[in-house]
Amino acid sequence: MITVHLRYEIDPHKVDDFTEYGRAWIRLVNKLGGNHHGYFMPSEGDSDEAFALFTFPSLAEYEIYRSASKTDPDCQAAFELARTTGCILRYERRFLSPVFS
Repeated sequence: MITVHLRYEIDPHKVDDFTEYGRAWIRLVNKLGGNHHGYFMPSEGDSDEAFALFTFPSLAEYEIYRSASKTDPDCQAAFELARTTGCILRYERRFLSPVFS
């Protein structure tokens, strides 16, 4: 199992656009074989930082998702939303292995 942790630097004036983007990707990750754990938006403290977590059964299945996202029309629309609104200034991606009890 592999968990993807995304850290976003977002435009604090475009939180609504980023929220729309996040809601789209929750559905898309689940549609393409992953398990999305949600987006975590600024509340108190930094106003320009958000996070997302989602899991795939393996790194190979994550790579299948990444490949599929390049041609899926709904994924392309989500990418375009971020591009046209400028809600995402920068992002970082980390791969984690979860530990459960």
